[in-house]
Amino acid sequence: MTNPIAKTSILTVKVGLDQAGIPVHIEWHSEDSPETKEPVDCKAMLLSFFNAQTKETMKLDLWTKDMQVDEMDRFIFQTIRAMADTYFKATQNNKLAADMQRFVQYFGEQTEIIPRQQ
Repeated sequence: MTNPIAKTSILTVKVGLDQAGIPVHIEWHSEDSPETKEPVDCKAMLLSFFNAQTKETMKLDLWTKDMQVDEMDRFIFQTIRAMADTYFKATQNNKLAADMQRFVQYFGEQTEIIPRQQ
């Protein structure tokens, strides 16, 4: 049984490439965004789709060539932290979500995003 669609929403991602095909500008927009009606500039994006038929994940990871390593560290730190929260909300698997959060702590300390715990 499928749920009827009550509404649709369009998400737009626009990527500007240089002559070599390297991203130099990324912006995204959601027609339902409560924050802004204008496109938002960003330096990186991670987008994943899970195919219901093949049970495979398709992913698209892009970052602009002016993104600095410390910015990528922070981006990945925040992304993994959010994924651990999402995983827990979806599965209620506290043990694995806590393991993921421990890795987030380790990653944050190693990249000096957060102070090392004693």
